[in-house]
Amino acid sequence: MRRVFKAVSTAAAITSGVLTATSASAQVETRPPITSYKPAFAGQTRAPEQKLGVAFEATTVTSGLQFPWSLAFLPDGRMLVTERRAGKLRVVAKDGTLVAAPVEGTPAVFSGGQGGLLDVVLDPAFKTNGLVYLSYAEPNADGTNNTAVARGKWVDGPTLKLEGLTVIYRQRPAMASPLHFGSRLVFARDGKLFVTQGERSIPAGQKQAQDLASGLGKIVRINPDGSIPKDNPFVGREGAQPEIFSYGNRNVQAAALHPQTGELWEVEFGPQAGDELNIIRKGRDYGWPTITYGVNYGPAKTPITGGETQRPGMEQPLYYWDPTIAPSGMIFYTGSLFPKWKGSLLIAGKQPQGLPGGFVTRLTVKGEKVVGEERLETPAPANWRDIRQGPDGAVYLLKDGTAGAIVKLTPKKG
Repeated sequence: MRRVFKAVSTAAAITSGVLTATSASAQVETRPPITSYKPAFAGQTRAPEQKLGVAFEATTVTSGLQFPWSLAFLPDGRMLVTERRAGKLRVVAKDGTLVAAPVEGTPAVFSGGQGGLLDVVLDPAFKTNGLVYLSYAEPNADGTNNTAVARGKWVDGPTLKLEGLTVIYRQRPAMASPLHFGSRLVFARDGKLFVTQGERSIPAGQKQAQDLASGLGKIVRINPDGSIPKDNPFVGREGAQPEIFSYGNRNVQAAALHPQTGELWEVEFGPQAGDELNIIRKGRDYGWPTITYGVNYGPAKTPITGGETQRPGMEQPLYYWDPTIAPSGMIFYTGSLFPKWKGSLLIAGKQPQGLPGGFVTRLTVKGEKVVGEERLETPAPANWRDIRQGPDGAVYLLKDGTAGAIVKLTPKKG
Protein backbone atom coordinates (compact mmCIF):
# COMPACT_ATOMS: atom_id res chain seq x y z
CA MET A 1 0.00 0.00 0.00
CA ARG A 2 1.35 3.38 -0.95
CA ARG A 3 0.84 6.69 0.77
CA VAL A 4 2.27 10.15 0.19
CA PHE A 5 4.39 11.64 2.98
CA LYS A 6 4.14 15.32 3.73
CA ALA A 7 7.59 16.84 3.40
CA VAL A 8 8.21 19.39 6.12
CA SER A 9 10.59 22.29 5.65
CA THR A 10 11.26 25.60 7.34
CA ALA A 11 12.55 26.96 4.02
CA ALA A 12 9.98 25.56 1.63
CA ALA A 13 6.39 26.02 0.56
CA ILE A 14 4.15 23.02 1.36
CA THR A 15 1.07 22.19 -0.69
CA SER A 16 -0.80 18.85 -0.50
CA GLY A 17 2.19 16.85 0.68
CA VAL A 18 4.53 18.27 -1.95
CA LEU A 19 7.80 20.02 -1.16
CA THR A 20 8.82 22.98 -3.28
CA ALA A 21 12.23 24.57 -2.82
CA THR A 22 12.10 28.35 -2.66
CA SER A 23 14.55 31.21 -2.73
CA ALA A 24 18.23 30.77 -1.98
CA SER A 25 19.96 32.00 1.15
CA ALA A 26 23.62 32.59 1.86
CA GLN A 27 24.45 29.23 3.41
CA VAL A 28 22.66 25.93 3.87
CA GLU A 29 24.21 25.11 7.27
CA THR A 30 22.77 27.21 10.07
CA ARG A 31 24.17 25.26 13.05
CA PRO A 32 27.36 26.57 14.64
CA PRO A 33 30.52 24.59 13.82
CA ILE A 34 31.77 22.11 16.38
CA THR A 35 35.44 22.86 15.72
CA SER A 36 37.49 26.02 15.19
CA TYR A 37 39.52 24.51 12.32
CA LYS A 38 40.04 26.61 9.21
CA PRO A 39 39.56 25.13 5.73
CA ALA A 40 42.60 24.62 3.52
CA PHE A 41 41.03 26.54 0.63
CA ALA A 42 37.98 28.64 -0.15
CA GLY A 43 34.81 26.62 -0.67
CA GLN A 44 36.07 23.52 1.16
CA THR A 45 33.13 23.70 3.58
CA ARG A 46 29.79 25.52 3.95
CA ALA A 47 29.17 26.14 0.28
CA PRO A 48 26.47 28.65 -0.69
CA GLU A 49 22.94 27.34 -0.52
CA GLN A 50 21.63 26.61 -4.01
CA LYS A 51 17.95 25.78 -4.32
CA LEU A 52 16.92 24.50 -7.74
CA GLY A 53 13.17 24.86 -7.25
CA VAL A 54 12.43 21.17 -7.80
CA ALA A 55 9.09 20.05 -6.36
CA PHE A 56 8.86 16.37 -5.43
CA GLU A 57 6.72 14.01 -3.44
CA ALA A 58 7.75 11.08 -1.28
CA THR A 59 5.76 7.85 -1.49
CA THR A 60 6.24 4.70 0.55
CA VAL A 61 6.91 1.77 -1.79
CA THR A 62 7.02 -0.83 0.96
CA SER A 63 7.24 -0.96 4.74
CA GLY A 64 7.82 -3.72 7.28
CA LEU A 65 11.59 -3.88 6.79
CA GLN A 66 13.92 -4.31 9.76
CA PHE A 67 17.05 -2.13 9.71
CA PRO A 68 17.46 -2.12 5.91
CA TRP A 69 20.97 -1.16 4.77
CA SER A 70 21.22 -1.50 0.97
CA LEU A 71 19.08 -1.77 -2.13
CA ALA A 72 19.71 -3.20 -5.61
CA PHE A 73 17.37 -3.49 -8.62
CA LEU A 74 16.98 -6.77 -10.48
CA PRO A 75 16.57 -6.45 -14.27
CA ASP A 76 12.83 -7.16 -14.00
CA GLY A 77 12.31 -4.27 -11.56
CA ARG A 78 12.18 -6.26 -8.35
CA MET A 79 14.37 -5.02 -5.52
CA LEU A 80 16.88 -6.83 -3.32
CA VAL A 81 17.16 -5.32 0.15
CA THR A 82 19.55 -6.28 2.94
CA GLU A 83 18.27 -6.29 6.52
CA ARG A 84 21.37 -5.55 8.53
CA ARG A 85 20.69 -6.94 12.00
CA ALA A 86 18.75 -10.02 10.94
CA GLY A 87 21.28 -10.83 8.23
CA LYS A 88 18.47 -11.38 5.72
CA LEU A 89 18.26 -10.61 2.02
CA ARG A 90 14.68 -9.66 1.13
CA VAL A 91 12.89 -9.31 -2.20
CA VAL A 92 10.39 -6.55 -2.92
CA ALA A 93 8.11 -6.89 -5.96
CA LYS A 94 7.64 -4.03 -8.43
CA ASP A 95 4.27 -3.25 -6.83
CA GLY A 96 5.90 -2.92 -3.40
CA THR A 97 4.86 -6.32 -2.05
CA LEU A 98 7.45 -7.66 0.38
CA VAL A 99 8.08 -11.34 -0.38
CA ALA A 100 7.52 -13.21 2.87
CA ALA A 101 10.42 -15.64 2.76
CA PRO A 102 13.97 -14.21 2.75
CA VAL A 103 16.46 -15.35 0.13
CA GLU A 104 18.21 -18.56 1.08
CA GLY A 105 21.98 -19.14 0.91
CA THR A 106 23.16 -15.88 2.52
CA PRO A 107 26.17 -15.86 4.89
CA ALA A 108 26.16 -15.95 8.67
CA VAL A 109 26.81 -12.44 10.03
CA PHE A 110 28.02 -10.68 13.16
CA SER A 111 25.02 -8.45 13.93
CA GLY A 112 26.17 -6.45 16.95
CA GLY A 113 26.62 -2.67 16.87
CA GLN A 114 26.98 -1.54 13.26
CA GLY A 115 27.53 -5.08 11.99
CA GLY A 116 25.29 -7.38 9.98
CA LEU A 117 24.42 -7.91 6.34
CA LEU A 118 25.42 -4.71 4.56
CA ASP A 119 25.77 -3.92 0.85
CA VAL A 120 24.24 -5.78 -2.10
CA VAL A 121 25.18 -5.22 -5.75
CA LEU A 122 24.71 -7.12 -8.99
CA ASP A 123 27.57 -8.13 -11.26
CA PRO A 124 27.80 -5.83 -14.31
CA ALA A 125 27.20 -8.97 -16.41
CA PHE A 126 24.33 -10.17 -14.18
CA LYS A 127 22.03 -10.89 -17.14
CA THR A 128 24.44 -13.57 -18.32
CA ASN A 129 26.15 -14.78 -15.12
CA GLY A 130 23.51 -14.11 -12.43
CA LEU A 131 26.08 -13.16 -9.79
CA VAL A 132 25.11 -11.19 -6.68
CA TYR A 133 27.71 -9.69 -4.30
CA LEU A 134 27.17 -9.13 -0.57
CA SER A 135 29.33 -7.34 1.98
CA TYR A 136 28.86 -8.12 5.65
CA ALA A 137 30.40 -8.30 9.10
CA GLU A 138 31.83 -11.80 9.39
CA PRO A 139 31.96 -13.52 12.81
CA ASN A 140 34.96 -15.59 13.84
CA ALA A 141 35.27 -18.39 16.39
CA ASP A 142 37.73 -16.38 18.53
CA GLY A 143 35.23 -13.54 19.08
CA THR A 144 36.69 -11.23 16.45
CA ASN A 145 34.94 -10.02 13.30
CA ASN A 146 35.80 -8.37 10.02
CA THR A 147 34.39 -6.97 6.81
CA ALA A 148 33.93 -9.69 4.19
CA VAL A 149 32.57 -9.94 0.66
CA ALA A 150 30.89 -13.03 -0.84
CA ARG A 151 29.22 -13.78 -4.12
CA GLY A 152 26.65 -16.35 -5.23
CA LYS A 153 24.45 -17.09 -8.21
CA TRP A 154 20.89 -15.85 -8.16
CA VAL A 155 18.36 -18.66 -8.49
CA ASP A 156 14.79 -17.62 -9.22
CA GLY A 157 11.69 -19.71 -8.75
CA PRO A 158 9.42 -20.85 -5.91
CA THR A 159 12.43 -20.72 -3.57
CA LEU A 160 14.61 -17.65 -4.03
CA LYS A 161 18.24 -18.34 -3.20
CA LEU A 162 21.91 -17.64 -3.77
CA GLU A 163 23.68 -20.76 -4.94
CA GLY A 164 27.34 -21.56 -4.39
CA LEU A 165 28.05 -18.62 -2.10
CA THR A 166 31.81 -18.05 -1.98
CA VAL A 167 33.81 -15.60 0.13
CA ILE A 168 36.04 -13.57 -2.21
CA TYR A 169 37.50 -11.09 0.27
CA ARG A 170 38.20 -10.77 4.00
CA GLN A 171 39.59 -7.71 5.74
CA ARG A 172 42.74 -8.48 7.72
CA PRO A 173 43.32 -8.35 10.64
CA ALA A 174 40.00 -9.20 12.28
CA MET A 175 39.24 -7.33 15.50
CA ALA A 176 36.84 -7.53 18.44
CA SER A 177 34.88 -4.37 17.61
CA PRO A 178 31.21 -3.82 16.66
CA LEU A 179 31.95 -0.64 14.71
CA HIS A 180 33.20 0.79 11.39
CA PHE A 181 32.79 -1.95 8.81
CA GLY A 182 32.49 0.46 5.85
CA SER A 183 31.18 -1.96 3.23
CA ARG A 184 30.05 -0.19 0.07
CA LEU A 185 30.71 -2.21 -3.09
CA VAL A 186 31.27 -0.36 -6.38
CA PHE A 187 32.18 -1.88 -9.74
CA ALA A 188 34.56 0.21 -11.84
CA ARG A 189 34.16 0.56 -15.59
CA ASP A 190 36.93 -1.98 -16.15
CA GLY A 191 35.06 -4.59 -14.11
CA LYS A 192 37.24 -4.35 -10.99
CA LEU A 193 35.46 -4.22 -7.63
CA PHE A 194 36.10 -1.53 -5.02
CA VAL A 195 35.38 -2.48 -1.40
CA THR A 196 35.19 0.38 1.08
CA GLN A 197 36.11 -0.36 4.68
CA GLY A 198 36.51 1.14 8.12
CA GLU A 199 39.26 1.12 10.74
CA ARG A 200 37.01 -0.51 13.36
CA SER A 201 36.84 2.67 15.51
CA ILE A 202 38.89 1.41 18.46
CA PRO A 203 42.39 2.93 18.97
CA ALA A 204 44.17 -0.29 17.99
CA GLY A 205 42.42 -0.14 14.63
CA GLN A 206 42.64 3.60 14.06
CA LYS A 207 46.42 3.63 14.06
CA GLN A 208 46.47 0.86 11.44
CA ALA A 209 44.77 3.10 8.86
CA GLN A 210 48.29 4.36 8.01
CA ASP A 211 49.81 0.85 7.97
CA LEU A 212 49.98 -0.83 4.55
CA ALA A 213 50.40 -4.22 6.23
CA SER A 214 46.83 -3.86 7.54
CA GLY A 215 43.52 -3.77 5.71
CA LEU A 216 41.96 -1.45 8.28
CA GLY A 217 41.10 2.07 7.11
CA LYS A 218 41.57 1.14 3.46
CA ILE A 219 39.66 0.98 0.21
CA VAL A 220 40.64 -2.16 -1.66
CA ARG A 221 40.38 -3.10 -5.33
CA ILE A 222 39.95 -6.72 -6.38
CA ASN A 223 38.90 -8.73 -9.39
CA PRO A 224 35.34 -10.09 -9.26
CA ASP A 225 36.66 -13.52 -8.22
CA GLY A 226 38.71 -12.01 -5.38
CA SER A 227 42.09 -12.18 -7.09
CA ILE A 228 44.38 -9.13 -7.07
CA PRO A 229 44.68 -6.83 -10.11
CA LYS A 230 48.29 -6.68 -11.23
CA ASP A 231 48.19 -2.88 -11.55
CA ASN A 232 47.17 -2.20 -7.94
CA PRO A 233 49.52 0.42 -6.44
CA PHE A 234 51.16 -1.74 -3.76
CA VAL A 235 51.54 -5.02 -5.62
CA GLY A 236 55.08 -6.27 -5.02
CA ARG A 237 55.83 -3.91 -2.14
CA GLU A 238 57.24 -5.86 0.77
CA GLY A 239 54.92 -5.91 3.78
CA ALA A 240 51.98 -4.27 1.99
CA GLN A 241 48.63 -5.91 1.31
CA PRO A 242 48.38 -6.00 -2.50
CA GLU A 243 44.61 -5.41 -2.58
CA ILE A 244 44.96 -1.90 -1.08
CA PHE A 245 44.03 0.94 -3.44
CA SER A 246 43.92 3.86 -0.96
CA TYR A 247 44.62 4.29 2.73
CA GLY A 248 44.01 6.68 5.61
CA ASN A 249 40.23 6.30 5.26
CA ARG A 250 38.07 6.32 8.39
CA ASN A 251 34.70 4.66 7.72
CA VAL A 252 33.35 4.81 4.17
CA GLN A 253 29.63 4.03 3.87
CA ALA A 254 28.96 6.09 0.73
CA ALA A 255 30.66 5.63 -2.65
CA ALA A 256 29.82 5.97 -6.35
CA LEU A 257 31.51 6.29 -9.73
CA HIS A 258 31.58 9.72 -11.35
CA PRO A 259 29.43 9.41 -14.51
CA GLN A 260 31.90 11.29 -16.72
CA THR A 261 35.34 10.46 -15.36
CA GLY A 262 34.64 6.96 -14.03
CA GLU A 263 36.61 7.78 -10.88
CA LEU A 264 35.50 6.57 -7.45
CA TRP A 265 34.08 9.31 -5.25
CA GLU A 266 33.27 8.67 -1.61
CA VAL A 267 31.84 10.41 1.42
CA GLU A 268 33.14 9.10 4.71
CA PHE A 269 32.14 9.53 8.30
CA GLY A 270 34.29 11.88 10.30
CA PRO A 271 34.45 11.61 14.08
CA GLN A 272 32.59 14.52 15.75
CA ALA A 273 32.40 16.78 12.66
CA GLY A 274 34.71 16.37 9.67
CA ASP A 275 32.64 14.19 7.29
CA GLU A 276 34.58 14.25 4.01
CA LEU A 277 34.00 14.14 0.26
CA ASN A 278 36.99 12.62 -1.55
CA ILE A 279 38.02 11.38 -4.98
CA ILE A 280 39.80 8.08 -4.42
CA ARG A 281 42.96 7.82 -6.46
CA LYS A 282 45.51 5.07 -6.80
CA GLY A 283 47.92 4.80 -3.88
CA ARG A 284 46.86 8.05 -2.18
CA ASP A 285 46.86 8.65 1.57
CA TYR A 286 43.67 10.34 2.83
CA GLY A 287 45.18 11.20 6.18
CA TRP A 288 43.17 9.47 8.89
CA PRO A 289 43.91 9.61 11.79
CA THR A 290 46.89 11.95 11.30
CA ILE A 291 44.85 14.79 9.81
CA THR A 292 41.13 15.47 10.14
CA TYR A 293 38.61 18.29 10.37
CA GLY A 294 36.87 16.50 13.25
CA VAL A 295 37.46 16.04 16.97
CA ASN A 296 36.90 13.25 19.48
CA TYR A 297 33.35 12.58 20.61
CA GLY A 298 32.25 14.18 23.86
CA PRO A 299 31.79 17.68 25.23
CA ALA A 300 35.54 18.23 25.60
CA LYS A 301 35.99 18.07 21.80
CA THR A 302 39.60 16.97 22.18
CA PRO A 303 41.72 16.85 19.02
CA ILE A 304 42.43 13.65 17.12
CA THR A 305 46.12 12.69 17.26
CA GLY A 306 47.91 16.06 17.09
CA GLY A 307 45.01 18.25 15.98
CA GLU A 308 46.42 18.65 12.46
CA THR A 309 44.23 19.29 9.41
CA GLN A 310 46.98 19.38 6.76
CA ARG A 311 50.23 17.54 6.14
CA PRO A 312 52.37 17.16 3.00
CA GLY A 313 51.73 13.89 1.17
CA MET A 314 48.20 13.56 2.54
CA GLU A 315 45.10 14.36 0.50
CA GLN A 316 42.76 17.19 1.38
CA PRO A 317 39.03 16.46 1.10
CA LEU A 318 37.27 18.24 -1.75
CA TYR A 319 34.67 19.24 0.82
CA TYR A 320 33.83 18.63 4.46
CA TRP A 321 30.93 19.15 6.87
CA ASP A 322 30.99 20.59 10.39
CA PRO A 323 28.66 19.59 12.07
CA THR A 324 28.18 16.13 10.63
CA ILE A 325 25.58 14.97 8.09
CA ALA A 326 26.26 11.27 8.99
CA PRO A 327 26.56 10.13 5.34
CA SER A 328 25.51 6.63 4.29
CA GLY A 329 24.82 6.05 0.61
CA MET A 330 25.33 8.35 -2.38
CA ILE A 331 24.60 8.60 -6.09
CA PHE A 332 25.38 10.88 -8.97
CA TYR A 333 21.95 11.50 -10.42
CA THR A 334 21.93 10.76 -14.17
CA GLY A 335 18.22 10.26 -14.88
CA SER A 336 15.75 12.36 -16.87
CA LEU A 337 12.90 12.33 -14.34
CA PHE A 338 14.51 15.25 -12.48
CA PRO A 339 16.29 17.25 -15.22
CA LYS A 340 17.51 19.96 -12.83
CA TRP A 341 19.18 17.36 -10.60
CA LYS A 342 21.11 15.78 -13.47
CA GLY A 343 24.79 15.65 -12.53
CA SER A 344 24.08 16.42 -8.87
CA LEU A 345 25.59 14.37 -6.08
CA LEU A 346 22.85 13.11 -3.73
CA ILE A 347 23.90 11.87 -0.28
CA ALA A 348 21.71 10.03 2.21
CA GLY A 349 22.17 10.68 5.91
CA LYS A 350 20.81 10.52 9.42
CA GLN A 351 18.40 12.90 11.05
CA PRO A 352 20.77 15.78 11.89
CA GLN A 353 21.34 16.64 15.52
CA GLY A 354 19.66 19.91 16.37
CA LEU A 355 17.41 19.91 13.29
CA PRO A 356 13.93 18.49 12.76
CA GLY A 357 13.21 15.76 10.25
CA GLY A 358 15.62 14.18 7.84
CA PHE A 359 17.19 15.28 4.59
CA VAL A 360 19.10 14.30 1.50
CA THR A 361 22.12 16.47 0.78
CA ARG A 362 22.36 17.64 -2.83
CA LEU A 363 25.68 19.03 -4.05
CA THR A 364 26.35 20.93 -7.24
CA VAL A 365 29.84 19.98 -8.38
CA LYS A 366 31.86 21.72 -11.09
CA GLY A 367 34.96 19.75 -11.94
CA GLU A 368 36.43 18.93 -8.54
CA LYS A 369 34.83 21.77 -6.61
CA VAL A 370 31.55 21.92 -4.68
CA VAL A 371 29.85 25.18 -5.69
CA GLY A 372 26.41 24.72 -4.12
CA GLU A 373 24.60 22.72 -1.46
CA GLU A 374 20.92 22.04 -0.89
CA ARG A 375 18.98 20.06 1.69
CA LEU A 376 16.07 18.15 0.24
CA GLU A 377 13.87 17.80 3.28
CA THR A 378 12.09 14.48 3.50
CA PRO A 379 9.52 12.67 5.69
CA ALA A 380 10.31 13.18 9.34
CA PRO A 381 11.74 11.68 11.41
CA ALA A 382 13.94 9.64 9.10
CA ASN A 383 17.45 8.25 9.11
CA TRP A 384 18.28 7.40 5.52
CA ARG A 385 20.64 4.45 5.16
CA ASP A 386 20.92 4.17 1.37
CA ILE A 387 19.97 6.03 -1.79
CA ARG A 388 19.66 4.60 -5.29
CA GLN A 389 18.50 5.74 -8.71
CA GLY A 390 15.83 3.40 -10.02
CA PRO A 391 15.46 2.21 -13.61
CA ASP A 392 12.51 4.62 -13.85
CA GLY A 393 14.72 7.59 -12.94
CA ALA A 394 13.10 8.00 -9.52
CA VAL A 395 15.21 8.34 -6.38
CA TYR A 396 14.78 5.52 -3.86
CA LEU A 397 15.66 5.89 -0.17
CA LEU A 398 15.98 3.26 2.55
CA LYS A 399 14.60 4.31 5.91
CA ASP A 400 16.59 2.71 8.74
CA GLY A 401 15.21 1.22 11.95
CA THR A 402 12.59 -1.22 13.17
CA ALA A 403 9.99 0.52 11.00
CA GLY A 404 12.20 0.38 7.92
CA ALA A 405 10.82 1.29 4.52
CA ILE A 406 11.60 2.06 0.90
CA VAL A 407 10.56 5.61 0.00
CA LYS A 408 10.42 6.84 -3.59
CA LEU A 409 10.94 10.46 -4.66
CA THR A 410 9.13 11.49 -7.84
CA PRO A 411 8.30 14.88 -9.40
CA LYS A 412 5.20 16.73 -8.22
CA LYS A 413 2.13 15.67 -10.19
CA GLY A 414 0.15 18.19 -12.14
